[in-house]
Amino acid sequence: MEQIKRIKISVLTIFPGMFDIIRNYGVIKKAIEKKLVEIDILNLRDYTTDKHKVTDKPGYGGENGMVMLAEPFYRFYDEYILSKNHKPYVVLPSPQGEVFNNDLAFELAKKEELVFFCGRYEGIDERVRKIVDKEVSIGDYVLTGGEIPTMVIIETLLRFLPGVIGSKTSVENDSFYNGLLDYSHYTKPQNFRGMQVPEILLSGDHERIRIFRKKDSLLKTILKRPDLFIKKELDEEEKKILVEIIQEMFNKNPDNFKESKDV
Repeated sequence: MEQIKRIKISVLTIFPGMFDIIRNYGVIKKAIEKKLVEIDILNLRDYTTDKHKVTDKPGYGGENGMVMLAEPFYRFYDEYILSKNHKPYVVLPSPQGEVFNNDLAFELAKKEELVFFCGRYEGIDERVRKIVDKEVSIGDYVLTGGEIPTMVIIETLLRFLPGVIGSKTSVENDSFYNGLLDYSHYTKPQNFRGMQVPEILLSGDHERIRIFRKKDSLLKTILKRPDLFIKKELDEEEKKILVEIIQEMFNKNPDNFKESKDV
């Protein structure tokens, strides 16, 4: 994997206090303390020109609700982004954007500096999109603002920075990293209300455990996210494991594999 260096992230929002949570807890706090990331939360109202610091107006065309003004975003762009020797990469969380996934997170993590524009209300004046490099959607649903999607994107991409997560293997085993769901995890006690930890995980045989986990990961993906499995290019080991899974499923329920005689 390509080496990722330190990154700077700036967030433009009318609710800067919302980001106190992510900066003071978890992996993002650790990344800041280790100086692996610099996160600046900027108040969009500081880039307004009127005494009331207005950031939105009623939309044209008889639209219900308020639309965020283009001017404060452009003022920020002119004063901050155009003053840089390098151009920060501007991201707009939006239902219209590219669907966010691990691959996109990794691409964003490689940027030297990211800037997030957080919309609110009915949305942002369409002309703001002229200064946006990438629109990103975290799913086919609508939130009241771009702050929470921005937090999701930041936490996900920071996991790719060396040193943010204690174990590189932990990141590589995460769901979606290799196109599959994560394998099952267990901790003490070995027997909880009659539910046993699989014996193989207690064996100390690292190779057998590795194969067991890969098999579990494949099976989970097949059963829970067949859409992901269809896209997955299996390596030779995974193909062999898949054959074992099919054989075990056949042995368990052979009737499911009988050809239907219904017309």
